[in-house]
Amino acid sequence: MRTEQTLTSALANLLRVDCALDKAKSVRQLVAQWQNGGYVTIGSERPPVRPGRPNRPQLRPPREVPRRRIGKATGGRIALVHAIAHIELNAIDLALDMACRYVAHRLPNDFYNDWLAVADDEARHFLMLLDRLAAMDARYGDLPAHDGLWQAAQETTDDLLGRLAIAPLVLEARGLDVTPSMIDRLQAAADPETAAAFTIIMNDEIGHVAIGKKWFDYVCGMQRRDPVSTWHQLVGTYFRGALKPPFNISARTAANFSAAFYAPMAERTDLYDSPRR
Repeated sequence: MRTEQTLTSALANLLRVDCALDKAKSVRQLVAQWQNGGYVTIGSERPPVRPGRPNRPQLRPPREVPRRRIGKATGGRIALVHAIAHIELNAIDLALDMACRYVAHRLPNDFYNDWLAVADDEARHFLMLLDRLAAMDARYGDLPAHDGLWQAAQETTDDLLGRLAIAPLVLEARGLDVTPSMIDRLQAAADPETAAAFTIIMNDEIGHVAIGKKWFDYVCGMQRRDPVSTWHQLVGTYFRGALKPPFNISARTAANFSAAFYAPMAERTDLYDSPRR
């Protein structure tokens, strides 16, 4: 069914939703509607400065967030799943914001197709992790979390290339590096269900990094800029801290993200794959 509402007005309204569960479910509905031709025009409504958030979890500095100890004890695994669920909620908002904020660049419809598909994946991941928390007698919001992902996004509010350089190609790419060892430890802790959920997330994230790389290269082409040197300059401008090996080179390569980008900026030179399962 078609709606007179523009895509960007629907995205802006969805970004303002406070309830995380409602947001995730509504994302899946909106994406299905978009894919079925339900939105006639893109529109030009700007997203909110900050997305809506529930009252819980409390947002605290990273050093005050519970450590993610993976072992036989349930508490550490709850902290891990809660932390990843919080990342996935932020990832929903980042994908929605990407599809709403940069309409002035007059990007092709495939840009919206790709980022709404990413938002749909992130919503599916978030709902899956809510189920894992419930199975461990926990809920999203039970533990504090930090706001680092959105703070990083705010710095690139007016810079599409900067957002593409940082959100998928630094932050999300880092997930490809660290997730394999989490999966190994979850399997060792006799938690195959959470390990399976993390495996689904990681495989999807390869595609998300690939989408980020695709559009980073596209915008560089529009602006007649060299992708590698441009990425180095933008990471130096917007990212706080070093790029830390080990890198999951096989996953990054599968995402068309070559070492020519990240190797020269690494904290050390001993680049190697994360441990394989």
